[in-house]
Amino acid sequence: MLSRAAWSLVLRRGPGIRGTHSPGGAADGQGKMPSYTNYYAQRTYPMPDEPFCTELSAQQRALKEKEKGSWTQLSHAEKVALYRIQFHETFAEMNRHSQEWKTVMGCVFFFIGITALLIWWQRVYVFPEKPITLTDKWKTQQLQRVLDMKGNPVQGLASRWDYERKEWKK
Repeated sequence: MLSRAAWSLVLRRGPGIRGTHSPGGAADGQGKMPSYTNYYAQRTYPMPDEPFCTELSAQQRALKEKEKGSWTQLSHAEKVALYRIQFHETFAEMNRHSQEWKTVMGCVFFFIGITALLIWWQRVYVFPEKPITLTDKWKTQQLQRVLDMKGNPVQGLASRWDYERKEWKK
C-alpha cells in the first residue's frame, strides 16, 4: 500500500516537478519532438520505415521530381541514384562476407602464442625437474623387479614373461 502511494507521488506531475517525456511530445508537452532517423534495413527486414536520405540536395530533389514521371525516361545511373536515396545497401552488399574473421583468427593465434610462451617459461623456470621415478632407467628397473618377484603370475605381467628365454611370450 505504501509503495503504491509512493509511486503515485513520484509519477504524478505536480508543482515543482519537471515535465516528463511522453512518446508523442516534448518534455514540456508543447510542440513536437525533433525529427530523428529511424532507418533500419537488414536481410530479415529489407523495407525500412524511412528512406536512407532524409535531407535531399537540390540535385536529389530534381531527381525525385523526375521520378514521378515515366521511368522509361530515366537512365540506369539515375535509377541507381534513386535507389541509393531510398536504401543504404543492396542485397548483394548486405550479404557480402566481412573480413572480421581475419581479425578474430589473428587474436586467437596471438593469445595461443602468448599461452605457449607462458607454458614454456613455467616449464623452464618454475616447475621442478622430473622425478627420478619417471626416467626410462627407473622404469626398466621397476619392471625387472616386478618380473623377478613373479608378481601376479596368472594374469599379470609375470604370466606374459618367459623366464627361461628371458623375453616376452609371443
